[in-house]
Amino acid sequence: MTGVTVLFAESRAVGAADVRGGAPGTRETEALLPEGLNVGVDAIVLAGGSVFGLDAAGAVANWLAHHGRGFRMAGAPMSVPIVPAAILFDLTNGGDKNWGLEPPYRRLAFEACESAGVAFVLGNAGAGFGARAGAYKGGLGSASAVTDDGYEVGALVAVNSIGSPVVPGTSTLWAWPFEQNGEMGHQVPPRQGGVPMGLPDDLKRPAQAGANTTIAVVAVNAALTPAQTKRIAIMAQDGLARALRPVHAPFDGDSVFALATGARPLGEPAAQQLTLLGSLAADCLARAVGRAVFEAEALGGWPSYRAMR
Repeated sequence: MTGVTVLFAESRAVGAADVRGGAPGTRETEALLPEGLNVGVDAIVLAGGSVFGLDAAGAVANWLAHHGRGFRMAGAPMSVPIVPAAILFDLTNGGDKNWGLEPPYRRLAFEACESAGVAFVLGNAGAGFGARAGAYKGGLGSASAVTDDGYEVGALVAVNSIGSPVVPGTSTLWAWPFEQNGEMGHQVPPRQGGVPMGLPDDLKRPAQAGANTTIAVVAVNAALTPAQTKRIAIMAQDGLARALRPVHAPFDGDSVFALATGARPLGEPAAQQLTLLGSLAADCLARAVGRAVFEAEALGGWPSYRAMR
């Protein structure tokens, strides 16, 4: 009950990361700092398995180098792919974790690389296969948007949160205001009335440090600097706050990567255009969380949201 998701950049993309959770597990986030060299990103890996899942990024780097992808270093016999990664904790969800000296994440990563395509499954798939979202089965979600002037924004997320995706006392997802075309089962707005303060009842229990994480990638087709791409990642984190309650807790490793593919110049005024893209990234990430939970199927005793709705 675990998995790996690999997102390829068609060509090298500018990358950034924003880490808000108190218990993250990541790779190469420092290489994405705007003040660093930041030579670009070839792929992003999201994986289950806690620290063992970080093996997946090494496998993806090997696969990319074998196919001639990566940063070219003078005198080096091969290219050097840049593959940042983040992991979530699914070690206590059941399933066979007795893998001995060879965890499955390198194999799963190679399989993901070989099967990569434009279409992919949501819900119980990839890094979201063994995930849980509060008291519900979590999963993999995605959403996108296109502006009238051709800027594209996409989000991909694996939801394994301690926080609940459901408004207390209702069957409505927190992400309901952002639903498009019935993608979350035609959500019904919650009834009038206040939301109870404090923590909801349908948290993931027991609340264990380091055992919960929502990890995501947002991408835009604009030409951005590393600092501008970092701003997209920062703004996109608000999408998690719109769709999960609570979020960014000491128990979580919530992390968001951002990619800018450079296909379209950033319009003027640049700050205004960047604000629009960041706002859309947050909206898409909220939708992606809602879709992940809605599409997830019951697994290993963890109920699906649809079954409890």
